[in-house]
Amino acid sequence: MILSASALRYRTEGSTLIDGVDVEMGPGDLVAVVGPNGAGKSTLLRLLAGALRPTAGEIALDDAPVGSLSAERLARLRAILGQQQAADVAFTVEEVVEMGRYPYRNDPSNGPEADRRAVRSALAALDLGGLEQRTVASLSGGERQRVAIARAIAQDTPLLLLDEPTTALDIRHQELVLRILTTLASEGRTVGAVLHDLTLATRFDRVLLLREGSIAAAGSPLDVLTSERLTDVYEHPVTVVDHPLGFGRLVLPIPMP
Repeated sequence: MILSASALRYRTEGSTLIDGVDVEMGPGDLVAVVGPNGAGKSTLLRLLAGALRPTAGEIALDDAPVGSLSAERLARLRAILGQQQAADVAFTVEEVVEMGRYPYRNDPSNGPEADRRAVRSALAALDLGGLEQRTVASLSGGERQRVAIARAIAQDTPLLLLDEPTTALDIRHQELVLRILTTLASEGRTVGAVLHDLTLATRFDRVLLLREGSIAAAGSPLDVLTSERLTDVYEHPVTVVDHPLGFGRLVLPIPMP
């Protein structure tokens, strides 16, 4: 098991943001984390990544307590995509993606050519050809998002934790990112992603549905993302229907009168 967490609890400023959460992710898992605003999705992701220290509970990466791992070891085990990408970065696209190779700077088995291959592969995968020498500050929001995802992929870790990876992306690039994540999971990587698009979540292998810091349901999209449960958790009428062309399911809000 690459990642396991038990009885996680996180309190800050007198509020409990995560309460009694258990999570397990193994090689090849493609897991969506969904829930209403304020449900604790981003907080949970940051806890699992070791970016926040839990108030209570245990988190292990590669069978080691996350708090015992050095920064370098942690960076080799997991890559994390935050929710917000800086808009005023003066670095070029290529330089930002190269930052994903930083954990390998002291590794004698890794050389400049390996770094270049990883960067070129990530740039090509995220459709960033021709933008390599543009400064990130000059890019659109969607382009910046793809640069950030490319950096995480270039980091070449067994675990990727992504907070809203499809934010600001057009339809084509949403599908591109989903295809990349699916491919990485098929190759044995572990992928966890916070999503607001519930229709995209139906195409993941497993779903964690959060409500008020706790897991309301966990399992396959077919079992978790039902009309009744989503209507209850989101406090808004929702219907879930089969895609008319047979491509999974669609999660649709019902307009209020």
